Amino acid sequence: MSGLAGLLARIADPSRPFLTYYDEGVPERVELSAITTANWVNKTANMLTEGFDAERGMSVRLDLPSHWESYVWLLASWTVGLVVTDGPADIAVLGPDLAGEPGAELTFALSLRPMGLRFLSPPEGSIDYNAEVLGFGDHFFSLDPPEDESPAMRWSGVETSHADLVASVEPRGSRLLLEPADLPTDIDALVGALSGGGSLVLAARCSAEQLASIARDEQATPSAP
Repeated sequence: MSGLAGLLARIADPSRPFLTYYDEGVPERVELSAITTANWVNKTANMLTEGFDAERGMSVRLDLPSHWESYVWLLASWTVGLVVTDGPADIAVLGPDLAGEPGAELTFALSLRPMGLRFLSPPEGSIDYNAEVLGFGDHFFSLDPPEDESPAMRWSGVETSHADLVASVEPRGSRLLLEPADLPTDIDALVGALSGGGSLVLAARCSAEQLASIARDEQATPSAP
């Protein structure tokens, strides 16, 4: 598999933790191996293509906080060949507050409830992602997969291919502790871990003491500010 999505398939030990998410405001801890991450990515890619006719070259805007599901959406978007953008998009993906009017043809909403649960009350005018995605298969096969030269991002008017995005990020083989950030920072961390064989621990709504405890428990190195 070419492009960014192929990096996930090439992780040496797919059973080890790849993405761990803490939210001390719940509290919640979710741990996904590379295999489990790939299952979520493939289900999402199948949902997009089989369920909603998404095609390579379409654009997607992810108005989501840093979250394990936002990382899944990045990988699923690149698997399908969607272009992640900060501008107007064909597909909009929103968090539970549904803030703003995306103006997209297709809008998904994520509850961001623990363990990927659906909304208690479905959002009007949006597709409840977590209510839809689990009905799709764990394996994805594309008749029109993205290539290394395919666009992966269109940000601030600048378009970046899959290959150029990988080349622009330093590979990281370590376990990295992250705090919530903007989407380009999340992309940098995700691509660095994928290309270097590393793993990520994302900690939301944590005090300094909680972050230090998570770093010790997960044997993770805090990212540089």
